[in-house]
Amino acid sequence: MDINTYKQVITDQKNEKNAIVFSTLTGRRDEIFFELDSPLAQIVIGVRRSGKSTLCHKVLKQNNIDYAYVNFDDERLYGLKSKDLNSVLEALYMVYGEFKYLFCDEIQNIPSWFLFINRLLRQGIRLFVTGSNAKLLSHELSTHLTGRYNQIELYPFSFSEMLQYKKIPFDDNSTIGVALRKTAFEEYISQGGFPELFFVRNKKAYIKNLFNAIISRDIQPRFSVRYPESLRKMADYMTDTIATEINYKKLAEQFSFGSTHTAENYVAYLRKAYLLLGIQKFSFKSKERIRNEKNYVIDPAFIAAAKEGFSAKNFGSRLENIVCIELLRRRNQTFNDVYYFQNGYEVDFVLSNNNKVVELIQVSADISAVKTFNRETNALFRASNELDCNALTIITLNENRTYLANNKTINIISVLEWLITK
Repeated sequence: MDINTYKQVITDQKNEKNAIVFSTLTGRRDEIFFELDSPLAQIVIGVRRSGKSTLCHKVLKQNNIDYAYVNFDDERLYGLKSKDLNSVLEALYMVYGEFKYLFCDEIQNIPSWFLFINRLLRQGIRLFVTGSNAKLLSHELSTHLTGRYNQIELYPFSFSEMLQYKKIPFDDNSTIGVALRKTAFEEYISQGGFPELFFVRNKKAYIKNLFNAIISRDIQPRFSVRYPESLRKMADYMTDTIATEINYKKLAEQFSFGSTHTAENYVAYLRKAYLLLGIQKFSFKSKERIRNEKNYVIDPAFIAAAKEGFSAKNFGSRLENIVCIELLRRRNQTFNDVYYFQNGYEVDFVLSNNNKVVELIQVSADISAVKTFNRETNALFRASNELDCNALTIITLNENRTYLANNKTINIISVLEWLITK
């Protein structure tokens, strides 16, 4: 490809960039993690279609930064090799003149992209980089960029971000205000938070295609999967069995992998592509934390797309999944690690900071039945004594009150209040 063709691509993309009006874009809490004047590359990673590119454009534009831009996820740049990147850089200078900031979108499509990034960092260029698939992994970033990056992990919209997008007030406690938030939550738990979903009529088809793209375009080529159809079936199964402990032996037998090692690898691939999330069982001994894990999904949309996604029996698990995602989102701000606890009874979430338990959380859609209420509160009281923590919470669908017993207080809070006030 000659330099004039590169120049035409960059010019077209510049026009697209200039057409973006940042004030119309939904604010994301992750904006605060960008270090605009840092010599480190600002690298945004996460699941496909979570809004990484939009976030970078918004942060740069609202801070009045004049930046150059190239999107490598362009069919005209398909097949680009690392040796071609200097020609792309030359075309960027031809279109933009001299620049201090450069946004490289979906750069993981280019082999040995990190060599190009390292060269630009040495030249003092401030870099914004996005990548959505398993070619841009955390451990590879640390290897190739040797600490010269600030990693920002982006999830699809949280519930509060969805409210902001829909312009639904957080603090309107009138009948209509409360009703609008409840309706939005029903939409969120059934349809999820992928930004493009709000513009799509056939939402199930969109999610199915996204799910297939993660499997076929992100995971299979990157890891040379030996049993691609088994991987796909297992991924379907994992999105339908959320909030449960992972049994790798059972997975290996169910999908005929031949060994638990293959099952462990396939689950790891699904996590590296940001389809699945996992949390470990809490123990004060670090070596015991890696023995058991619970399975969650990156967004409610993938659960809803599963065949059992809308069943009443699955509602509690979907609620727990939403709480898990939110706790993991908040981790960068609270610095709390997220675990679960099991010792003849179970606590859904244990928040720990420097090996000190700071909060215990149960999630239960409905605690009106005496048996359910006793199960949830008794587990919290037992864990409170065992883990030396008195910050106790039950997140439920509708209730807001406190419960005092055994010289301890449990804060019972509705999921809507918890999602928008914490």
